[in-house]
Amino acid sequence: MTPLKRFYNLLKLDKKDVYQIFIYAAFSGLISLSLPLGIQAIVNFIQSGQASVSWIVLIVIVTLGVALVGILTLMQLRITENLQQKIFIRSSFEFAYRLPKITFNALYDKYPPEVANRFFDTLTIQKGTSKLLLDFTTALLQVSLGLVLLSLYHPFFIIFGVLLVIILYIIFKFSFQEGLNTSLKESTFKYKVAYWLQEIARNKTSFNREKSFDYALTKNDQLVNNYVSFREKHFNIIKRQFSQLILYKVFITAGLLSVGGFLVLSEKMNIGQFVAAEIIILLVINSVEKLIIGLETLYDVLTAVEKIGNVTDMEIDENKKKLKDKAPEKNITIETEDMSYRYPDNDTDIIKKINLKITPGEKVFITGINNSGKTTLVRLFSGFLSPTSGTLYINDNIMKRAEREYYKNFMGIVMQEDTPFEGTLWENLTFNNPYVNGEDVKWALNAVGLTNTVKRLPQGLDTPVNPDGRQLTRSVVQKIMIARAIVSRPKVLILEEPTISMDTESARKIIDFLVSAENNWTIIVSSVDDNWKKACNRQIEMDNGEISNDIKITGNA
Repeated sequence: MTPLKRFYNLLKLDKKDVYQIFIYAAFSGLISLSLPLGIQAIVNFIQSGQASVSWIVLIVIVTLGVALVGILTLMQLRITENLQQKIFIRSSFEFAYRLPKITFNALYDKYPPEVANRFFDTLTIQKGTSKLLLDFTTALLQVSLGLVLLSLYHPFFIIFGVLLVIILYIIFKFSFQEGLNTSLKESTFKYKVAYWLQEIARNKTSFNREKSFDYALTKNDQLVNNYVSFREKHFNIIKRQFSQLILYKVFITAGLLSVGGFLVLSEKMNIGQFVAAEIIILLVINSVEKLIIGLETLYDVLTAVEKIGNVTDMEIDENKKKLKDKAPEKNITIETEDMSYRYPDNDTDIIKKINLKITPGEKVFITGINNSGKTTLVRLFSGFLSPTSGTLYINDNIMKRAEREYYKNFMGIVMQEDTPFEGTLWENLTFNNPYVNGEDVKWALNAVGLTNTVKRLPQGLDTPVNPDGRQLTRSVVQKIMIARAIVSRPKVLILEEPTISMDTESARKIIDFLVSAENNWTIIVSSVDDNWKKACNRQIEMDNGEISNDIKITGNA
């Protein structure tokens, strides 16, 4: 989809507002162009030396026309403000809805926070759309109506209109696409600079040393040079377009003044008509100038729409089935049939035709050397990844995308990259789920050994948590993640190195609780901690993407 098509679709969502802006612009343009006719009549009265009631009435009408144009502009501003608010609200919810649902493959070679940064282009769309709708619509209407009005004074002015249309066509035809392409390139490097600054901030301690500090500045210099290079190319196109307009203005102004003077001297046009025609010409030329200068705004808006479109085009996991339409599951059985998975940039499967069945209540420990496929297997069970081939069954149902979100409600999941978000401790544990109460939270905190830690906090569960839990130790962060996973008392726990940052004693206590008989959930865990190996009643060893050993141990758990 082209940027212009995206922008058109954006405006279609608020077409009533856009139509209102056009209507007000049309009235404003008509009134603005009718003012020269009033001025023409006033000049004719002055020339005749008459001071009549009609002359006074004309002055009042012209003055009221100026005031009415101002009022119409104010009404347009109100509509465009509403439009800006709608654009911001719609864009924020679009991002909030899509970001958690973007598929792994769509985000595979991207950094999610950098993708989220595209939201800032919404501000460009807000301001730019408002300016385009106000200035472009008024300018276009003034040019169109002005050319029609001028042609009524003398046929010569039709030539002026034809030349104007030709020059505008040349400017748009031969430089518009180039201007848009350079704007897109400029924006690409703008985001690369912003992303690199994020990386410097995220790795502050790493870049604090002299050599690494120099590297940070050198790379920033390279990215900025690329940005400035494309910015300069884009400016050169704008400069060329405006230079063409200047030449046109000089030629047209000189020609029209000469021809207009000749028409007056030859008595084919009176002085009042000449003055009115010149005012209309100046209005038309100024409107054309607005159109050319506004091209930069148009480029910015189309670029911003394209950047946001790149995010909204990303594939998402869409769950169209409502949870209330399905009865709650009592037990969860997980089964695979020739399940394989291949990463997007790989030409071989990392998981190869896995066949296994995990029954309710089993405690499964998945182990293997690096790159054996254990982590990928766990992520397939969690629904984070979808099989490239083969089938994953949940309770004899194929785990399709439409079903995945439903079954995730019965799962507690802890991935290695999981961290707290900015919010209170209560929000981080419960996501304000109305079905989770204080007793559930107390039980989960006791299970992971966080009760005393929370009691020491001045605000308890209302204590604000920084993004990534920066004020907390890694051990506490992992305990919060486990508490979050179990607080809703799930049927299945999917755990990826859940205790790797904890001391041995803390890890052992949490593991003992999770595998205890009082908790009948199924556990699937991938870890290097031997305590998990000893606690689970089934061990699956992965080797080169295949199951090399599948051992059930009686007496454990």
